[in-house]
Amino acid sequence: QVQLVESGGGLVQAGGSLRLSCAAPVSIFNINGMGWYRQAPGKQRELVATITKGGSTNYADSVKGRFTISRDNAKNTVYLQMSSLKPEDTAVYYCYAEQTFSDYWGQGTQVTVSP
Repeated sequence: QVQLVESGGGLVQAGGSLRLSCAAPVSIFNINGMGWYRQAPGKQRELVATITKGGSTNYADSVKGRFTISRDNAKNTVYLQMSSLKPEDTAVYYCYAEQTFSDYWGQGTQVTVSP
C-alpha cells in the first residue's frame, strides 16, 4: 500500500506555529485534490483543509484565518501552515491525495498544543 510521507508535527505552546509537509511518491501521478484531516482523542476525523490541482482552497470554519494550505505540484507535496494554534487544535493530522479512482493517505503526525 503506497503511503504519503508526513513531517512537521510536534509540541508547541498556544499561539505558536507549525508547518506540516506531506509528500506523495512520484509513482502517484495525475493527483487531483490534496488536503488534511485531523482526529482528536475520542472524536471523529474531521476535514481541516483541501486544495485542488489548480490551487482553489477550502477550510474548516474552526481554522479559517489561522491555517494556510498550499501545494507544489512539481514535488507532489502539500503543506499546512498553522498559526495562532490553540489547545483544541491538538490532534493527529493526516494528509491525503486523490486521483480519479484512488486515494492515498499519510500515516499521521501528532500535533500537540499546550495551554
